[in-house]
Amino acid sequence: MNEEINFIIDTAKEAMTKAIDHLVKELRSIRAGKASPSMLANVQVDYYGASTPLGQVANVNTPDARTISIQPWEKNMLQAIEKAIMIANLGFNPMNNGENIIINVPPLTEERRRELAKQAKAEAEHAKVGIRNARKEANNDIKKTDVSDDMKKNAEADVQVLTDQFVKDIEETLAVKETEIMTV
Repeated sequence: MNEEINFIIDTAKEAMTKAIDHLVKELRSIRAGKASPSMLANVQVDYYGASTPLGQVANVNTPDARTISIQPWEKNMLQAIEKAIMIANLGFNPMNNGENIIINVPPLTEERRRELAKQAKAEAEHAKVGIRNARKEANNDIKKTDVSDDMKKNAEADVQVLTDQFVKDIEETLAVKETEIMTV
């Protein structure tokens, strides 16, 4: 096959891989009942006037399935971290014991589980749109190439096979996350 067409297909594959990676990152931040440091991944703390990710000012870990422990590297950051968690509006009630912050993760209600499953589905749909956009771009680029019609058809078929594989990967990833969310 032509180098130009190989480049187009590789570029499409790279874009599709990025869509899957983004989906996995987004799904990681969706709570699935048990405590995880990634639940606080988007919390930004005011660190001496600069908005800083929580993970850069404190050690975040999970001593058990229902508890998140946050140990700041500087004791004077306790209030700022507590405030940042409240501002992030994650539905958590942080408790400050003077040394570190403890968050008890409440069990999810059935209604909340359904909402989170719906949110996961929406993220999967966004990923599928990204995959389809990459396919459309690749097919448009293939049509512009200066190769035979047969080569163009073969390249478009290859892009479709890639698209189908990535959509299948999204479906499998979503199914795993939904099971995780709905398991009590």
